[in-house]
Amino acid sequence: MTVVLAYIGIGANLGDPLATLQAAIDDCRAIECTHLAAVSSLYRSAPIESSGPDYVNGVVAVETSLSPLELLGRLQQIEARHGRLRPHRNAPRSLDLDILMYGRQIIDLPDLSVPHPRMHVRAFVLLPLLELDPRLEIPGRGMAEQWLSLVTDQQIERLPA
Repeated sequence: MTVVLAYIGIGANLGDPLATLQAAIDDCRAIECTHLAAVSSLYRSAPIESSGPDYVNGVVAVETSLSPLELLGRLQQIEARHGRLRPHRNAPRSLDLDILMYGRQIIDLPDLSVPHPRMHVRAFVLLPLLELDPRLEIPGRGMAEQWLSLVTDQQIERLPA
């Protein structure tokens, strides 16, 4: 049984995002064959290519023996329990859980693209990722820190612990 380090983006902008994200972190901790390895700080940022209230985002690192699609299925079950609807692309959300990275793998399937295709141009992903691993390398994209200059125009605020 191979164990892989995966990074999961967590975010919400409907309801009580802080409470939802805390519950989602606990839900991630309970996924079978998965160990919650680390949790970043949470960050508030304005929606990008979307509307609605500000988002609260962070990143969790998990060590898992689930396959990428099995992990995705568990994350989608958690989203559904928190009332996630998908009326249209970039709609406001009660909870969003995205597999950002799954080990060093590059995955291009109809339901899953890893590394996440826009993670390197989103401050709300890069800052919490780099908090967890300042030397993180994104497969196919290089060092995560090299992308920070592209997101300096995105307003983001680290929330108190």
